[in-house]
Amino acid sequence: MLHMLKLCVGVTEIAHLARFQHERLARTGGNAHITRMTPRRAAEILDGGSLYWIMAGMITVRQRILGIEPFVAADGVRRCRIELDPQLVMVAPRPHRPFQGWRYFKPQDAPPDLDAGSQAAEMPDSMRRALGDLGLL
Repeated sequence: MLHMLKLCVGVTEIAHLARFQHERLARTGGNAHITRMTPRRAAEILDGGSLYWIMAGMITVRQRILGIEPFVAADGVRRCRIELDPQLVMVAPRPHRPFQGWRYFKPQDAPPDLDAGSQAAEMPDSMRRALGDLGLL
C-alpha cells in the first residue's frame, strides 16, 4: 500500500473542502481530482491508499483513493483522474512544507486518523492546527 500527498490550494478549512467536493459531486456525479501526471505506482496506491491533503501548511485530512484513470482532455493534453471516496477522514495535524504536484507517502509516515466524535475531531480546524504546531495533538 502507498498513499499520496497533495496541497489543497485555496482551501484552509476541512469544511470548505467538504462543501467544494459536495458541490462537484452534485454537479458532475463524481468526486475526482484531476492531475497532469499519472502515478507510476498506481497499483500500490489502489491497494488501500489515500490522498492526504495539506491545508495551510498542515496535513489535516485524507480521502481513500478509489480509482486512477489516465485520459486525454478536450484540449488534447494527457491528464489523470483520481477518484476519491467522498468521506473525509480527519487526521492528527502535522506540519508539511509546500511543494508542486503530489508526492508518494509511505503508510509509516502518515499521521494517525482522529476518531470520529473525539474531542480533537470536534475542535475547530484552527485550534487543531495550533495544537498540532505545538506537538500537543
